[in-house]
Amino acid sequence: MPLSPHFSFLDWSVVAGYMLVVLAIGAWISRKQSDSRYFFLGGRTIPAWAVACSVIATAISAATFIGVPQVAFEGDLTYLITNLGSVIAAFIIAFLFVPPIYNAGTITIYGYLGQRYGTGAKSAAGIMFLLGRLLSSGARLFMAAIGFAMMLSGDTTQNELIFAVIILGIVGTLYTIFGGIRAVIWTDVLQLFVFTAAALFVLVYLWRIIPASGQDILAALRNSGGVNKLRVVNTSFNISNPFTLWSGLFAMTIVGISTHGVDQDMLQRVMTAKSPLHGGWALISSMILTIPVVLLFLVIGLLLFVFYQRPDLMGAAAPQDIIEDTRRVFPQFVLHHLPTGLRGLTMAGLFASAMSTFDSAITAMASCLIADVYAPWHSRRKGTTASDRDEALPDLQHSRLAVGFMGALLTAFAVGAIYMQESGGQTLIDFALGVMAFALAPLLGVFCAALFTRRGNSRSVYAALGIGIFAVLLLQPYMLPAITGVKIGWTWVWVFVSPVCFLVCLLGAPAKPSKEMPHDARSV
Repeated sequence: MPLSPHFSFLDWSVVAGYMLVVLAIGAWISRKQSDSRYFFLGGRTIPAWAVACSVIATAISAATFIGVPQVAFEGDLTYLITNLGSVIAAFIIAFLFVPPIYNAGTITIYGYLGQRYGTGAKSAAGIMFLLGRLLSSGARLFMAAIGFAMMLSGDTTQNELIFAVIILGIVGTLYTIFGGIRAVIWTDVLQLFVFTAAALFVLVYLWRIIPASGQDILAALRNSGGVNKLRVVNTSFNISNPFTLWSGLFAMTIVGISTHGVDQDMLQRVMTAKSPLHGGWALISSMILTIPVVLLFLVIGLLLFVFYQRPDLMGAAAPQDIIEDTRRVFPQFVLHHLPTGLRGLTMAGLFASAMSTFDSAITAMASCLIADVYAPWHSRRKGTTASDRDEALPDLQHSRLAVGFMGALLTAFAVGAIYMQESGGQTLIDFALGVMAFALAPLLGVFCAALFTRRGNSRSVYAALGIGIFAVLLLQPYMLPAITGVKIGWTWVWVFVSPVCFLVCLLGAPAKPSKEMPHDARSV
């Protein structure tokens, strides 16, 4: 018989204890904060291994914890192929993107665009990032709320999801306000350990409660209604499927360069490393080590398929609860079938995956708001020169207020994501990854123009970003694909949009060198 879906005192104690430890880490690190630069860059003293753990923890978000088991439950293992392109992208970023951006010495990576194209381009890129990050991180927080809502009441109505989003948003904002980027990185190290350990425990428990032998389980997965759920490589040329070999090698390389190379959220912690070399190798190792973690969650999804959909293998141990919504398959199993204690640990793992994405997102957005939007505006208002703009950075207290503001705004966007995902009808993982294209696909085109050519100016940057947003919107499932009947997988959106934005940016005459000269990287 399934266990009670309601949390026991021990389960609540595990979750509450985890949250208190995270808050304590943020409070302890807050003692070392001195100014806004240290708050957002951590003094550039973070060891490479901690940076790598932080990148992994951010990449393995609630989208992975909840969404990846859903992918394997409904399909097969082809999602894993997307990591091939991500690894290729990591090498490209480490050797071609990180050194010039790191040596620019700016608070955010968009400061590099300010040095190439002027402050207007920097501010436009920063605003673009803010909007895109609100969408994508809001989607991830919404996914974490699915598990939290089920923990609280056993259901996922809209009101329960909204309440869960608000609670998660408050906790994540509090400890990030205390410690800045250093708190983000060191709590991410803890959170990576927590959610990986939780997933491993669930995998072992699932394997033990399925009464069939390993051979029978593998045979059932190889031929499940004529479908091989153990398939890893799909060689079809279907652009509607984002998980083919060609998408994984080609499209995901472009996506990976975008998500990890021009996204302040991801690249911010690389900029906290001791040197470009340390940061680059931290990024490469994180992308490689992400693969076994993703595989772990895919295997959990396959075993959940056997557990819920193969009563012939489960026999008398077949569960009595029915999966009505595949988004809930993993949290439903956790709440109904895991024993006390392990249930609390797994939900703590879910919170860890959610917080590791939420904290880095609001820190990155706050740094962008302060350095790329507020500081240039404040300087123009006071009539200061470009070289004085860093002096316009607000004090530490105002930077913390910016983090709080972004935490509240991201929480509000997560509430909106509840309605967006339901109307779009996509899987959770497709939804979370797809909305990232609005900001990152156009930004990739602009950064490539800045890094590898001498063309472009602030006006061509504005045009490239505007056209990019419109192009991504046209390629959404409810727009042009719905009219033409040709569905386009989310990975291929970058393939179409980023080159267009690159070419549009090149149309501008070469910009004069900005007065915003690079800082000595060692000074920050």
